[in-house]
Amino acid sequence: MSNNGRTGNKQLVEIPVERWYRALTDRHSWRGYQKRPVEVDKLAGLRETCLSLSGPGARAEISTENLENIFRGIVGSYGAVTGATAYAAFIGNMDDPNVQENLGYMGEGIILEAVALGLSTCWVGGFFRPEAVTANISLAGNETVIAVTPLGYRTATPSLNDRMLKSMAKSRKRKPLTELCSGLPETEWQPWISEALEAARIAPSAVNRQPWRFEVATNAITVSAVVKKSSSRISERLDCGIAMLHLELGAKHAGVEGSWEYLTAPEVARFTLSGEVMPKMI
Repeated sequence: MSNNGRTGNKQLVEIPVERWYRALTDRHSWRGYQKRPVEVDKLAGLRETCLSLSGPGARAEISTENLENIFRGIVGSYGAVTGATAYAAFIGNMDDPNVQENLGYMGEGIILEAVALGLSTCWVGGFFRPEAVTANISLAGNETVIAVTPLGYRTATPSLNDRMLKSMAKSRKRKPLTELCSGLPETEWQPWISEALEAARIAPSAVNRQPWRFEVATNAITVSAVVKKSSSRISERLDCGIAMLHLELGAKHAGVEGSWEYLTAPEVARFTLSGEVMPKMI
């Protein structure tokens, strides 16, 4: 990863493609949880995932402490998470020019691993108390807790908060690829491009704003961010980091290997094919 301006190559990590690809469609945001502790072995596995994905610009820690003070809505109980017994804190080094996209990519990997373990999660960027997190987790230098996710077992039925927020954000409604893509016409897309873009299209984003746009070439896909005025404190580039992981998972599932290069705003990063297209994984 580069710390000298907003360009450079992203450090590649080993990811469990099939495991996380299956979790893409199983992942739902959930705010109401049973007060059931997460098993020790699952927490240990998530801590290993945190270590494998963390880098100089973004890291994550798992905690079971101080939950009652961390997840509190800003206005009454609106947006609050209830009943969770563990959480992951996503910590960014604000000196890293690629901190937001790094953190989105890393955080979504941890969330997908949690889903693969049978847990429920939810990206939370506004309705938590950073000072309560830092009471349990030490920060260094210019680090900031940018977002968190509860980890646990969801209630059998959606809570009032879940129903309200899903209704307001229309959280499962996604823009069509025709609205998100430019460049190479869809009629000329190779199968890996279609699979990669479809995986990216269903990525979560703050208030479901879907700020990513994709410029398609024969052997590459460029991700850009559309920045608009928003009440969300979450960066559009973080959302694009989430979409980057989804896109990479879709490409790898289709038998394609590639690499990421960070770019200058409004572009975020470019995924470029490396080598030939391999047979689709089963």
